[in-house]
Amino acid sequence: MARIRIPSTIVIIFITVQTGFLLFMYTRYSSFVLQSEEKPSQVHILILSSWRSGSSFVGQLFSQHPSVFYLMEPAWHVWVTMYQNSAKVLHMAVRDLVRSVFLCDMSVFDAYMPWKRNLSDLFQWAASRALCSAPACDSFQRTDITSELACKTLCGRYPFSKVEEACKTYSHVVIKEVRFFDLKVLYPLLTDPSLNLKIIHLVRDPRAVVKSREQSVKALARDNGIVLSTNGTKVEDSKYQVMQEVCRSHVQIYETATLKPPNFLKDRYLMVRFEDLVRDPLSEISEMYRFADLSLTPRLKSWIYNITHGQGPGKKKEAFKITSRDAVSVSQAWRNVLSFQKVKKIQEVCKGAINILGYQLVDSEKEQRDLTLDLVLPRRQNQFKAPLSDAPHPAP
Repeated sequence: MARIRIPSTIVIIFITVQTGFLLFMYTRYSSFVLQSEEKPSQVHILILSSWRSGSSFVGQLFSQHPSVFYLMEPAWHVWVTMYQNSAKVLHMAVRDLVRSVFLCDMSVFDAYMPWKRNLSDLFQWAASRALCSAPACDSFQRTDITSELACKTLCGRYPFSKVEEACKTYSHVVIKEVRFFDLKVLYPLLTDPSLNLKIIHLVRDPRAVVKSREQSVKALARDNGIVLSTNGTKVEDSKYQVMQEVCRSHVQIYETATLKPPNFLKDRYLMVRFEDLVRDPLSEISEMYRFADLSLTPRLKSWIYNITHGQGPGKKKEAFKITSRDAVSVSQAWRNVLSFQKVKKIQEVCKGAINILGYQLVDSEKEQRDLTLDLVLPRRQNQFKAPLSDAPHPAP
């Protein structure tokens, strides 16, 4: 049998080339893995809450920060356009829009506003300080504390393209949204390597939420219908069916994030109670800022004090506005305004949320009216955080 003799020099050359090729491929792969594990340059924060829970207030705490590009409820456009669907059906469209906004890709709004647009076509655009200052609008500086009225007067006619242009110049993109009812819907965003997403889950005593919702019944009727899947019919939540869904969603989100959460959620979830926030604003806001990798500036400290130490609980016409009000008084107003019969009904439909989120049930009208009785239970250390991880977040 004939044998083919291959010179040893050829074998050595072949092995050397093969080894070099493998090293080249390994180096490229290692570089790719390192790049994929690097966090994006921007930080993305989702303020996850429900209607009338103080989320506009928390949104402003971030919006007024000079490092933050903020949008208030951009998914409003999804629900207005597709109002005949249910909240569950719309989850995917809402998630896709939120992802695009986090990536500063505002072409996502083409599907919901297919006309030539200005800044003023965006829902609650003037609540964003970033859209009232350069490069979106030349009337204010980034370090200014802006008001919606002044912004609407001076900045509304700037072209919509300024939204994307401004977004790309900030280190933090923050979105406040009330149209998610299941934390697992957000898993694709939490595992998306192009995002550096953290979630602040804002909750409020359901009894206080109902009191606040009663100030804006008509404004919430369409959203109620979507939550209850009424095929486009507006609904007034007189039987607290919407509140029941809201309470159920808060429990689901909290338990998913804190009871055996997936590894990719560790260090990336923080629950905040509105009542804790208004009782000790600077401490709670400092914690939120640390979580979001932001610093509290002297100007922001002064503004926060003024906004939380105004006079009185606010008027009905201020239901969707951030004004200087006594925030503690606002958080306790339900105890004097709601009837005990109404409170009992709310406690029936939201008992699980009231217990799990750290509130105290009342058994009588006397307990309800007694403001010396604290119904906000002390929180345990790290009770409202996802467990800490000791290692980098693994890929999903």
